Amino acid sequence: MATTRDILLQTPHLQQATDFYRDVLGLEVFLNTPALVGLEAGSFRLFLEDADPLGPVLEFLTDDFDTTRRDLLDHGCTLILEDPTIPRCYLRDPFGLIFNLTLNPLANPSAQADADDPTLDRGNEKPPHY
Repeated sequence: MATTRDILLQTPHLQQATDFYRDVLGLEVFLNTPALVGLEAGSFRLFLEDADPLGPVLEFLTDDFDTTRRDLLDHGCTLILEDPTIPRCYLRDPFGLIFNLTLNPLANPSAQADADDPTLDRGNEKPPHY
C-alpha cells in the first residue's frame, strides 16, 4: 500500500523558493542538498527540487518499490523518469496526471541515507519538462 504526506514542486529557483516557503510561510527546513530541499509543517512535508516545473507532484511512499511500480505500470501508468540513485520514479497515470513514487525511507533507511548524503555525486541531472 502506498501512503503520502508529501508534495513535490520543481523550480529552477531553488534558493529563492526555499527562502519563500521558510521565511514567508514558516515551514522548517529538514533536508538541504544542492538539488533537493525538504520543508515541513507538522506532518506535512514539501519538497523543492531544482528542475523545470512539472506542476505540483503528489509523492507516494511505498514499502515495496518494485512491486508497486510494476502494479502501476500493469494498470495503465506510463514511466516518465526513473531516478538512477534511489528507488524513485515519475509516472503518468491513465488520466494524464504525473506523480512521484518513492521507496518509504523507513522501509530501507540506507537508501534514504544515501539520498540525503550531500557528498555523493549525482551529477546535475534535472527532470525534463513534460
